[in-house]
Amino acid sequence: MIDTSLYSSHIPVMLEKCMALMEPKPGGFYADGTLGAGGHSEAILKAIIPDGRLLAFDLDPAAIQIAGKRLKPYANNVRIVHDSYVNIGSYAEENNLDGFIVDLGVSSMQLDQRERGFSFLQDGPLDMRFSPDRGLSAADIVNAWPEEDLAEILWKYGEERKSRQIAAMICAERKNARIETTGQLKDIITDAVGLGKEKIHPATRAFQAIRIAVNGELDAVEAVLPAAMKALKPGGRLLVISFHSLEDRIVKNFFKTESKDCLCPPEQPVCTCGHKASLKELTRHPVTADEEEIRVNPRSRSAKLRAAVKL
Repeated sequence: MIDTSLYSSHIPVMLEKCMALMEPKPGGFYADGTLGAGGHSEAILKAIIPDGRLLAFDLDPAAIQIAGKRLKPYANNVRIVHDSYVNIGSYAEENNLDGFIVDLGVSSMQLDQRERGFSFLQDGPLDMRFSPDRGLSAADIVNAWPEEDLAEILWKYGEERKSRQIAAMICAERKNARIETTGQLKDIITDAVGLGKEKIHPATRAFQAIRIAVNGELDAVEAVLPAAMKALKPGGRLLVISFHSLEDRIVKNFFKTESKDCLCPPEQPVCTCGHKASLKELTRHPVTADEEEIRVNPRSRSAKLRAAVKL
């Protein structure tokens, strides 16, 4: 049984900053790629009533349940979709949206749910799926993938320096018994690398890497950015909140590339690529939470917000 009270008490990250950059207007058509507890969606809806529209996406049934209750007063203005934000093109025609916001990665509510298996801070089933009934679980990957593949995702998605040692230990342990819980995996990783002197727990990077692999998170980021730009009308705004460097790097590079008219090497005297800028960056550097927000919501410390407007 999922504790939905954790969702209802969730604090949306950088809400005022997001609304200032989005500038939602009455009668507009907007999309929230990660509905969550509905905080960003509710703020947009308040600004666009009485005749504005909002599309809200989420893969998590519990989030949809809670946000649905929260957004009930705006039932005529919002459509909640149990789907990934990468499929925005199936729900919004080209050049149609006035704004699109997406909050990437795992939510704090999901991390707090022992039953979802995202965190090693509580022992629970090794799952990590955003949608509990779709795709491979973390247990499926940990118990079935070859050692080389495990080492690769630990290095690629977790930037884990001891990826090979961890992968080898996982494969050795699973020969004895299937790895079913977050506690089991945490102990295996700790045994493989030791506690060390770092501030973060030795399992942090590995858990992040496996979660990213389970949900295809980086592939989703790369897919949603061009899809969102296609759905936005000229003047429409795209806001992306990321929580780790791998996500932010993808967003940063996309914005940088798509804000240039030419991608030819600097030493080339004449442009031959024919590339034209499709957006203008609204945030040259990522926007971060201020000290007061971090005090109230410590997880906002790692959040980075980037925004752009479609040309």
